[in-house]
Amino acid sequence: MSYIMQTKGLTKIYSNTKAVDNVSITLEPGDIYGFVGKNGAGKTTFIRMILGLSKANEGSFDFFDGEPLETAKRKIGSLIETPSIYKNMSAKDNLLMYCTMLDVDKKCIGELLETVGLTDTGKKKAADFSLGMKQRLGIAMALVGDPELLILDEPINGLDPKGIVEMRELLISLKNKGKTIFVSSHYLGELEKIATRYGIIASGRLVEELTREELSEKCGSHTVIKTKDSEQALKALKIVKDILKNDDVSVEKRSVIIGSVVEDVGVITNELFKAGITVKGFSNDDNSAEEYFIKKMEG
Repeated sequence: MSYIMQTKGLTKIYSNTKAVDNVSITLEPGDIYGFVGKNGAGKTTFIRMILGLSKANEGSFDFFDGEPLETAKRKIGSLIETPSIYKNMSAKDNLLMYCTMLDVDKKCIGELLETVGLTDTGKKKAADFSLGMKQRLGIAMALVGDPELLILDEPINGLDPKGIVEMRELLISLKNKGKTIFVSSHYLGELEKIATRYGIIASGRLVEELTREELSEKCGSHTVIKTKDSEQALKALKIVKDILKNDDVSVEKRSVIIGSVVEDVGVITNELFKAGITVKGFSNDDNSAEEYFIKKMEG
């Protein structure tokens, strides 16, 4: 299978502490890979290693099915924390400067400004930009040279709600244009909305990798029927299965767990009552992705 990025056992040690501990991930073409973790979990350290800004103590990484690193770097754009922009220059002039540094055709500037929504900024200096505008300019600079892979470290950190929505829409539009995106964040709700795959990191270790579909299965809504005791719960299990014709029903202590939301509860409660089962509670619960991420990030 082809891959865009692959790491094997990547490890970074500071003063006998493993900031990144044996992390192995694979980034596939077309992914928006959400790298999820609390502040200090090792996200930025990991990104600095794969960009060659910090040397790994152990492990390895490569890009584009093992392409030589020197040529692979030309296909990668990145934004780490605060974008490096010239505050006394306009968005256009910042991009002109960056194109010159990278020896890239300046004809791309108009399209880049349009892509990130900065075409109307004119001669306005970057010092007067909102934080969201500065972040979008940083992404425009990361897009210089038309990279295949974008690596973004906390691109929505500090943004107001409007800026977060704009950033979300921008990342989705870039994916639709064929970009593969690796984005780290502790804003769980936003990553849930845009990512196709997730890697959850806690205390430097990758605790789980899963797809959007797998996350949806783990966090789907369900119905809980609480009974008087575990004996009644087992008895209720058979009755509920027979009524719903559904095998996605289980028992947890004194409760029957149905793997979907049950709208018409009357039929079930009547049958349980007839069987002498005491229903102590009947609720529809929603396990949010945010709750799931938090549990995993706590290790």
